[in-house]
Amino acid sequence: MEKLTPKDLWPNAIYEAARTEFRNRVIALKAVRRIALAGDVTLVFENRDTLRLQIQEMLRAERIETAAGIQEELDVYNALMPGRDSLSATLFIEVTEEARIKQVLHDLLGLEEALHLAFDGDEVRASFEEGRSDGARISAVQYVRFVFQGAQRERFLQAKAARLELRHPKLRTSVALGAETLESLRGDLA
Repeated sequence: MEKLTPKDLWPNAIYEAARTEFRNRVIALKAVRRIALAGDVTLVFENRDTLRLQIQEMLRAERIETAAGIQEELDVYNALMPGRDSLSATLFIEVTEEARIKQVLHDLLGLEEALHLAFDGDEVRASFEEGRSDGARISAVQYVRFVFQGAQRERFLQAKAARLELRHPKLRTSVALGAETLESLRGDLA
Protein backbone atom coordinates (compact mmCIF):
# COMPACT_ATOMS: atom_id res chain seq x y z
CA MET A 1 0.00 0.00 0.00
CA GLU A 2 1.49 3.34 -1.04
CA LYS A 3 2.48 5.83 1.61
CA LEU A 4 0.52 9.06 1.76
CA THR A 5 2.12 12.23 0.39
CA PRO A 6 1.18 15.91 0.69
CA LYS A 7 -0.62 15.54 -2.67
CA ASP A 8 -3.05 13.10 -1.03
CA LEU A 9 -4.18 15.65 1.53
CA TRP A 10 -6.58 18.56 1.28
CA PRO A 11 -5.66 21.99 2.63
CA ASN A 12 -7.67 22.65 5.80
CA ALA A 13 -10.16 24.97 4.09
CA ILE A 14 -10.98 22.38 1.42
CA TYR A 15 -11.06 19.57 3.98
CA GLU A 16 -13.59 21.51 6.04
CA ALA A 17 -15.99 21.50 3.07
CA ALA A 18 -15.45 17.78 2.34
CA ARG A 19 -15.13 16.65 5.95
CA THR A 20 -18.60 15.32 6.69
CA GLU A 21 -18.83 13.14 3.59
CA PHE A 22 -15.23 11.89 3.90
CA ARG A 23 -15.55 11.15 7.63
CA ASN A 24 -18.82 9.28 7.14
CA ARG A 25 -17.27 7.12 4.41
CA VAL A 26 -14.21 6.27 6.50
CA ILE A 27 -16.26 5.69 9.66
CA ALA A 28 -18.30 3.13 7.71
CA LEU A 29 -15.05 1.52 6.52
CA LYS A 30 -13.68 1.45 10.08
CA ALA A 31 -16.84 -0.28 11.30
CA VAL A 32 -15.96 -3.24 9.05
CA ARG A 33 -12.35 -3.17 10.25
CA ARG A 34 -13.08 -2.77 14.00
CA ILE A 35 -12.85 -5.94 16.08
CA ALA A 36 -14.11 -6.05 19.68
CA LEU A 37 -11.66 -8.47 21.29
CA ALA A 38 -12.93 -8.19 24.84
CA GLY A 39 -14.92 -5.79 26.98
CA ASP A 40 -12.20 -3.17 27.15
CA VAL A 41 -10.04 -4.11 24.16
CA THR A 42 -10.77 -3.15 20.56
CA LEU A 43 -8.58 -3.38 17.47
CA VAL A 44 -8.99 -1.35 14.27
CA PHE A 45 -7.11 -2.46 11.17
CA GLU A 46 -5.61 0.59 9.47
CA ASN A 47 -5.31 1.32 5.77
CA ARG A 48 -4.65 4.28 3.52
CA ASP A 49 -8.12 5.80 4.04
CA THR A 50 -8.21 5.39 7.83
CA LEU A 51 -4.75 6.92 8.15
CA ARG A 52 -5.61 9.74 5.76
CA LEU A 53 -8.61 10.61 7.95
CA GLN A 54 -6.43 10.67 11.05
CA ILE A 55 -3.92 12.97 9.36
CA GLN A 56 -6.63 15.30 8.03
CA GLU A 57 -8.19 15.49 11.49
CA MET A 58 -4.83 16.28 13.11
CA LEU A 59 -4.10 18.99 10.55
CA ARG A 60 -7.57 20.45 11.16
CA ALA A 61 -7.49 20.24 14.97
CA GLU A 62 -4.01 21.68 15.30
CA ARG A 63 -4.38 24.10 12.38
CA ILE A 64 -1.27 22.72 10.72
CA GLU A 65 -0.65 24.19 7.28
CA THR A 66 3.11 24.40 6.89
CA ALA A 67 4.92 21.91 4.67
CA ALA A 68 7.10 20.84 7.62
CA GLY A 69 4.10 20.33 9.90
CA ILE A 70 2.23 18.34 7.27
CA GLN A 71 5.29 16.17 6.62
CA GLU A 72 5.66 15.51 10.33
CA GLU A 73 2.10 14.14 10.49
CA LEU A 74 2.68 12.11 7.33
CA ASP A 75 5.81 10.57 8.84
CA VAL A 76 3.97 9.56 12.03
CA TYR A 77 0.97 7.99 10.32
CA ASN A 78 2.78 6.49 7.32
CA ALA A 79 4.68 4.35 9.83
CA LEU A 80 1.33 2.64 10.47
CA MET A 81 0.63 1.93 6.78
CA PRO A 82 0.16 -1.76 5.97
CA GLY A 83 2.69 -3.16 3.56
CA ARG A 84 2.61 -5.80 0.86
CA ASP A 85 3.43 -8.46 3.46
CA SER A 86 1.82 -6.97 6.54
CA LEU A 87 -1.37 -5.70 8.09
CA SER A 88 -1.36 -2.93 10.65
CA ALA A 89 -3.77 -1.97 13.38
CA THR A 90 -4.35 0.25 16.36
CA LEU A 91 -5.32 -1.55 19.55
CA PHE A 92 -7.30 0.42 22.12
CA ILE A 93 -7.73 -0.44 25.78
CA GLU A 94 -10.86 1.57 26.41
CA VAL A 95 -11.34 1.77 30.15
CA THR A 96 -13.64 4.64 31.01
CA GLU A 97 -13.95 4.12 34.77
CA GLU A 98 -11.22 6.19 36.40
CA ALA A 99 -10.87 3.77 39.32
CA ARG A 100 -10.07 0.83 36.97
CA ILE A 101 -7.65 2.42 34.50
CA LYS A 102 -4.38 1.92 36.36
CA GLN A 103 -5.20 -1.67 37.40
CA VAL A 104 -6.35 -2.78 33.92
CA LEU A 105 -3.27 -1.28 32.24
CA HIS A 106 -1.10 -3.05 34.82
CA ASP A 107 -2.96 -6.36 34.43
CA LEU A 108 -2.40 -6.31 30.65
CA LEU A 109 1.40 -6.10 30.84
CA GLY A 110 2.74 -8.70 28.42
CA LEU A 111 -0.07 -8.16 25.93
CA GLU A 112 2.57 -7.65 23.23
CA GLU A 113 3.33 -11.39 23.39
CA ALA A 114 -0.30 -12.51 23.35
CA LEU A 115 -2.05 -11.33 20.16
CA HIS A 116 -2.21 -13.60 17.10
CA LEU A 117 -3.92 -13.63 13.70
CA ALA A 118 -4.85 -17.26 13.01
CA PHE A 119 -5.95 -18.70 9.65
CA ASP A 120 -6.00 -22.12 7.98
CA GLY A 121 -3.83 -23.82 10.60
CA ASP A 122 -1.27 -20.99 10.51
CA GLU A 123 -0.80 -17.87 12.61
CA VAL A 124 1.10 -14.61 12.79
CA ARG A 125 1.97 -13.12 16.15
CA ALA A 126 1.46 -9.38 16.34
CA SER A 127 4.49 -7.11 16.59
CA PHE A 128 3.83 -4.20 18.91
CA GLU A 129 5.53 -0.81 18.64
CA GLU A 130 8.25 -0.60 21.25
CA GLY A 131 8.26 1.91 24.09
CA ARG A 132 4.54 1.70 24.89
CA SER A 133 5.02 0.19 28.36
CA ASP A 134 6.86 1.55 31.37
CA GLY A 135 7.14 -1.81 33.14
CA ALA A 136 4.33 -0.93 35.56
CA ARG A 137 1.58 -0.66 32.95
CA ILE A 138 1.06 -0.53 29.21
CA SER A 139 -0.24 2.35 27.15
CA ALA A 140 -3.97 2.42 26.43
CA VAL A 141 -3.17 2.79 22.71
CA GLN A 142 -0.93 0.25 21.01
CA TYR A 143 0.29 0.14 17.40
CA VAL A 144 0.40 -3.38 16.02
CA ARG A 145 1.69 -5.04 12.86
CA PHE A 146 1.06 -8.58 11.59
CA VAL A 147 3.99 -9.47 9.33
CA PHE A 148 3.55 -12.47 7.04
CA GLN A 149 6.59 -14.68 6.47
CA GLY A 150 7.20 -16.84 3.42
CA ALA A 151 3.97 -18.35 2.08
CA GLN A 152 1.81 -17.02 4.93
CA ARG A 153 0.64 -14.07 2.86
CA GLU A 154 -0.70 -16.35 0.13
CA ARG A 155 -2.30 -18.67 2.68
CA PHE A 156 -4.01 -15.70 4.31
CA LEU A 157 -5.24 -14.42 0.93
CA GLN A 158 -6.77 -17.86 0.25
CA ALA A 159 -8.05 -18.54 3.77
CA LYS A 160 -11.73 -19.25 4.12
CA ALA A 161 -11.70 -17.99 7.72
CA ALA A 162 -9.47 -16.08 10.10
CA ARG A 163 -9.62 -15.02 13.73
CA LEU A 164 -7.82 -12.84 16.22
CA GLU A 165 -6.71 -14.59 19.37
CA LEU A 166 -5.58 -13.09 22.65
CA ARG A 167 -3.66 -15.56 24.84
CA HIS A 168 -2.88 -13.41 27.85
CA PRO A 169 -3.12 -14.81 31.40
CA LYS A 170 -5.72 -12.15 32.27
CA LEU A 171 -7.47 -12.00 28.92
CA ARG A 172 -8.12 -14.97 26.65
CA THR A 173 -10.40 -14.71 23.65
CA SER A 174 -10.78 -15.77 20.05
CA VAL A 175 -12.83 -13.63 17.66
CA ALA A 176 -13.67 -14.72 14.12
CA LEU A 177 -13.25 -12.10 11.41
CA GLY A 178 -16.38 -11.64 9.35
CA ALA A 179 -16.33 -12.19 5.59
CA GLU A 180 -16.53 -8.43 4.91
CA THR A 181 -13.61 -7.76 7.27
CA LEU A 182 -11.52 -10.51 5.73
CA GLU A 183 -12.19 -9.18 2.23
CA SER A 184 -11.25 -5.65 3.31
CA LEU A 185 -7.97 -6.89 4.81
CA ARG A 186 -7.13 -8.83 1.68
CA GLY A 187 -7.43 -5.54 -0.20
CA ASP A 188 -4.64 -4.13 1.99
CA LEU A 189 -2.29 -6.83 0.74
CA ALA A 190 -3.09 -6.30 -2.96
